[in-house]
Amino acid sequence: MTKHNESVQVSFEFFPPNSVKMNETLWHSIERLAPLAPRFVSVTYGADGSTRERTHAAVRRIVDETTLTAAPHLTCIGAERGEIDDIAREYWDLGVRHLVALRGDPPKDASGYKPHPDGYEYASDLVAGLKKIADFDISVAAYPEVHPEASNAIADLDNLRRKLDAGATRAITQFFFGVDKFLRFRDLCVAAGIESSIVPGILPITRFPQLTRFAEQCGASVPAWLCERFAGLDDDAETRKMIAASVAIEQVQRLRAEGIHEFHFYTLNRSELTFAICHALGVRPKQAAA
Repeated sequence: MTKHNESVQVSFEFFPPNSVKMNETLWHSIERLAPLAPRFVSVTYGADGSTRERTHAAVRRIVDETTLTAAPHLTCIGAERGEIDDIAREYWDLGVRHLVALRGDPPKDASGYKPHPDGYEYASDLVAGLKKIADFDISVAAYPEVHPEASNAIADLDNLRRKLDAGATRAITQFFFGVDKFLRFRDLCVAAGIESSIVPGILPITRFPQLTRFAEQCGASVPAWLCERFAGLDDDAETRKMIAASVAIEQVQRLRAEGIHEFHFYTLNRSELTFAICHALGVRPKQAAA
């Protein structure tokens, strides 16, 4: 178990904006969160490669205009190996040393996941391919409540081990709200001989209906107590924000008490809640960064 006196490390996820207004929101959030000196900031990639250009543009701007470590997402979906390899080389030439390697979700109209005939089949294949190109620091995904397409928890754990054995450094989990679910998963990883960092993914709740949609898509459970906390607040944004902060702060403080010292925040391009949660964790602006 991790010692409690280890300093907390955080990382943040952003998504590429698709309008001028959303671009302003993203950059305001990056400027607000940058002084917290995150280990890296990841930038998502559309399920079918649809955001490729916008992802690249956001990553390039982070590299050019900030001192942050950019970690672009790369997926297996809808691209040949050569194409993905070229993107990885471009990133390396740009100075990017950290990637988040994912299988990716099939496009909405697809009946299920079908690997590209000339592509990387699964995330473990993608990790191995990326490590052949350059010595990237690679993060992969993990699922405390089991990936929706996995046959069972053991098969899902085997898949995680394949990704780490292929050369990934750490696993970042899907968001969850039951801390016990994460702790059980961590114990399973330890029992399976997995020694890499398993970093909890934390989702501050900005809008509850949106959260329940996300949860359905990725197999995360929304506990009854959480629904009850947000009940009746549809038209009360101020109280929602306070409840959201208290829920996430309780969650990270419980994890901290269990020896967890790394956290990854799904910011949804907003800074307020993430900044408040980091403050509660003792992650404060660094003078040099400010």
